[in-house]
Amino acid sequence: MDNRLLEVLRDEGNLTPFALSKEGKTPRVDTTKEYASERCRVLYRYGLVDEIDYGLYAITEKGIAYLDEELDASTLDEVNDLRDPGE
Repeated sequence: MDNRLLEVLRDEGNLTPFALSKEGKTPRVDTTKEYASERCRVLYRYGLVDEIDYGLYAITEKGIAYLDEELDASTLDEVNDLRDPGE
């Protein structure tokens, strides 16, 4: 699921969890907005996505490197504090 979320963000640009989910106007990922939101927060904590506005996520260079298999996920440490993005 994380890979798919990252792929959509890379291919389509900045999106909200609602827009990513099957509940959005143009379903992109077969998941609920709640689960997409949860996963985006985790991806944010590891620096694979950034929250550019409240609830609006963008893939980072690190996220692109991960998708391009230039970055091993097992080497990732949390880079953002444990606060929820948007606070």
